[in-house]
Amino acid sequence: MQLLEMKGITKLYADDLVANDSVDFSLEEREIHAIVGENGAGKTTLMKILYGLEQPDSGSILFRGVKKSIHSPLDANRLGIGMVHQHFKLIPDFTVAENVVLGIEPLRAKIFVDHVTAAREIRRVIESHGFSIDPNARVRSLTVGQMQQVEIVKMLYRKAELLILDEPTSVLTEQEIDSLFSTLRSLREDGKTCIIITHKLQEVMDISDRVTVMRKGGVVAVRSTSEVDKAELSRLMVGKNMLFQLDRKYAACGDSALEFKDVTIRQRGSNRPLLDRVNLTVRSCEIVGVAGVSGNGLGELEDSAAGLRRIDSGQILFDGQDISGLSTGELRARGLAYVPADRLHRGSSLSSTVTENLIVTNHHNFLRAGFLKSGKIRHYATKLVESFAIDGGPRIAIGTLSGGNIQKVILARELTGEAKIVVVSEPTWGLDVASSQFVYEKILEMRSAGAGILFISSNLDEIIGIADSIAVMYRGKVVGFLRNEQDQSKEFKEFIGEYMLGLRDDFVSPDDFVSRDDFAVRAKGESS
Repeated sequence: MQLLEMKGITKLYADDLVANDSVDFSLEEREIHAIVGENGAGKTTLMKILYGLEQPDSGSILFRGVKKSIHSPLDANRLGIGMVHQHFKLIPDFTVAENVVLGIEPLRAKIFVDHVTAAREIRRVIESHGFSIDPNARVRSLTVGQMQQVEIVKMLYRKAELLILDEPTSVLTEQEIDSLFSTLRSLREDGKTCIIITHKLQEVMDISDRVTVMRKGGVVAVRSTSEVDKAELSRLMVGKNMLFQLDRKYAACGDSALEFKDVTIRQRGSNRPLLDRVNLTVRSCEIVGVAGVSGNGLGELEDSAAGLRRIDSGQILFDGQDISGLSTGELRARGLAYVPADRLHRGSSLSSTVTENLIVTNHHNFLRAGFLKSGKIRHYATKLVESFAIDGGPRIAIGTLSGGNIQKVILARELTGEAKIVVVSEPTWGLDVASSQFVYEKILEMRSAGAGILFISSNLDEIIGIADSIAVMYRGKVVGFLRNEQDQSKEFKEFIGEYMLGLRDDFVSPDDFVSRDDFAVRAKGESS
């Protein structure tokens, strides 16, 4: 039975940017429906319209056969539509129950928030759906996977019959993804309907019943998942066949470029360091991937490597020299390139033009007698926009671009030059297949040119796909370091996931992984 029908949805933004172009989208009851497409394809805009966060310029929405006007998330909630955003909207210092009931709290004497009743009601929702969270726990104490459960519980508490999940697995381990998919299948059995926006085509194949493919603001195909494969989905998304292999021939060509020696960062008022005696070496022509779940030291490692956070003890060496106290500007002068995880606030100025963002770190190269040389700047920006395939002109505000194109601007700025060390953090978070492939190729080009790459990511798939060596972090410590042989098996990813989740206490080193056969024997023996 049809639950939802969106007819002729059109959404226009400034500068005649067409986000949705007469989109038709339908949804059956009790199905898990995936929406895929490149960045800027219009999929998130379409779902924001369904959830009332955006208003269409034309078109209509029918819910259970009745035409509806959805002007806000409150309207959507009243219809039974809930949305779990890619970036969780939770208050860390509140409990699970307080976050879930926020805005619709049960009251005592019609005045005071009834915390006991709230916790009891939330516990009932949690237990009825098999979640593993305590309603009285503070959100800041939860894992990323558990925070996602809180977001889902929040929607279920509001009687959501249709759940929209935007990039739900972007920061989850293999085990957490399995748990999420088990939850979604259980919800489907309970009569719920789910929409998943995702870039991970294997997950489309694993979890969805049907898939809608969007490109350039329109729907180009709707398929039963059982009737397509990843290659066809990729072709439909980008309009051509995509290669998923990377040419990552490895040969370390020099000595240590960046080295952490017993680096510790302490948090005031806490006994547990944010970074705990971290030892890590990145050589020239080498990509060292750092894997871990958000909140386990990845952000602090990024900040300290980029000169944005002082360390409390230990040393950070750049070409053998101690740079522990240097600023980002001083590090750039020595040959640092930096692609931050926060591309919207730290990596770019959204109100500034593409050109201004491209020259902000090297504007001194375009000065003559104290004045900027506009012709030289224009030529430089136009060349980078073309070579990095940025979909937007040099003079438009970078904030009007899609996430993938904003990232390309940052990459164009940071990866054009002769960097000795490149620090990249979450470089493909939320990016589509084509944009991700482009990012990887540019990073590999920098490695081939002699740079050492510190590649920080919570996405284990891309770590395995591109890194030469893998360091695993948990609670601020490096709990494992191994050579990467690109083993994309589920068993290997689950094994690394155990270290990421703190489920193992034996340090793993390259000597423990002489071959994948040895790993398979070890993993099988230790899991029995």
